[in-house]
Amino acid sequence: MRPFHLFLAVLVAAVWGVNFVVIEVGLDHFPPLLFTALRFLVAAVPAVFLVKRPRVALGWILVVGLTLGVAKFGLVFTGMHLGMPAGLTSLVLQVQAVFTAGFAVVFLGERLRPLRYAGMAVALGGIGVAAWAQGGSGPLAAFSMIIAAAAFWGLANVATRKAAPPDTLSWMVWVSLVPPLPLFALSLLVEGPEAGLAALRGLDLTGIGALLFIAWVATVFGFGVWGFLLREHDASAVAPFTLLVPVFGMLSAWVFLGEELTPLNLLAAVLLVGGVALTALGGGRSRAGGRDPGEERGNGPEEGVSGGRTPGRVPSAAPDR
Repeated sequence: MRPFHLFLAVLVAAVWGVNFVVIEVGLDHFPPLLFTALRFLVAAVPAVFLVKRPRVALGWILVVGLTLGVAKFGLVFTGMHLGMPAGLTSLVLQVQAVFTAGFAVVFLGERLRPLRYAGMAVALGGIGVAAWAQGGSGPLAAFSMIIAAAAFWGLANVATRKAAPPDTLSWMVWVSLVPPLPLFALSLLVEGPEAGLAALRGLDLTGIGALLFIAWVATVFGFGVWGFLLREHDASAVAPFTLLVPVFGMLSAWVFLGEELTPLNLLAAVLLVGGVALTALGGGRSRAGGRDPGEERGNGPEEGVSGGRTPGRVPSAAPDR
């Protein structure tokens, strides 16, 4: 990988990691479900008029839009609103790789090698340590929401793999069209119209900046660059950079939000990132004995990490991650 492309890969990982801090800032200005809805609305419009619709069935766009945008991100933003720290959220969400592997076995008939099962066990051990750490400092309900969000992310990853969209950026833009209406409706029902109107009346430059960052920088720029890198290089060379996301997430939360890096949190990080690396890079076999479909596609941070490259087919779920 050329130095400039190496810089871009690290930059995208840094953007996706810092994004959790920006979400925390934005949650000081918006109710969580309204913030999630606005994030996808701003990411989709006007970008949807500038990119072609991906050549996939509309049903897959709806499925991923609902599981990823409504369920996954709705739970992430709500969990952080209820007290889940930004840095720990960036770490715990990586257990999506374990859920993705498990769902791939169930729904795609994939067979996993022993190394992947070992990685899943190590990653789950990291989740246990993280839960122990969170239990002493914050609400376990918020922690549980992040775990549930990771599970929905895994479902979105499997659906994305089945859809096999040819372009990462257009896929994310069109998927972003689905969540706003359901999330606006949920916001009205759960948060009430008064909370939304109060947030919009009190909107300042910090709130606008947070919204634009997560919509345009983390989503449009991040996935645009990620798709470019996957077209230029093997996915096996690009995808491991997603393991830097929780590193940047925890460090930026420590620097900008003053979140403490406790020994338990650091142990959880080592176990979870190491387990995810084994799970994602350990290889696998399909039911027919061929290559794991994940080895033929480049995955974004929201999809886990896997091997080789199929030109013109670089699907991914979404980031924030």
